[in-house]
Amino acid sequence: MRVFPLLLLCLLFSNCIEKEKSKIAVLSTQNSPPSFERKLSDAALSILNPSIRYDPSYISIQYPNGDVPATTGVCTDVVIRTYRKLKIDLQKEVHEDMLSNFALYPNFEKWGMTKTDTNIDHRRVPNLEVFFERKGQKLPVSTLGNDYKTGEIVTWMINDKLPHIGIITHKKSADGQRNLIVHNVGGGQVLEDCLFDYKIVGHYKYKKE
Repeated sequence: MRVFPLLLLCLLFSNCIEKEKSKIAVLSTQNSPPSFERKLSDAALSILNPSIRYDPSYISIQYPNGDVPATTGVCTDVVIRTYRKLKIDLQKEVHEDMLSNFALYPNFEKWGMTKTDTNIDHRRVPNLEVFFERKGQKLPVSTLGNDYKTGEIVTWMINDKLPHIGIITHKKSADGQRNLIVHNVGGGQVLEDCLFDYKIVGHYKYKKE
């Protein structure tokens, strides 16, 4: 008859241990520094500004750490400005890789490129796609929201002619099925539930080593 009280005591003791382990795990997570991906997400959210005027004009900028006027920008400038928050200059990184590997980057006839150009190279989506694949990680393209995670980058082709790019944040859609995106498609630097609004053509993860 004494076996049952002893068994019950053991079960209660075991449950207490598991609860304490769970508390320790939660506290450990709370006290650990944020991941690079979360930092990138926070950086993207920190530059939200719907008043940014969409302006794809070619403009001369300084090198390195050059930027177009703060009141203007396009989709690539969202990515560039976000990474700069983490002290990563995509203008410099893309330029240096293109100097050594120019033939690997697209040279569309409409661009008429015969050499690198620090004013514009990093501001073109096709160039960023090549760079992220070469220096980062190319991830699968899928139709499942859960496949697109915090701190990753997505590229689209809008109406089969306009390349577009955005950064995936940790913020969730109203139904919890998708992470929200920081991008600029003409309405400023905004946070939107737009992952599947356009045709996804690229999915990447990039952290400078």
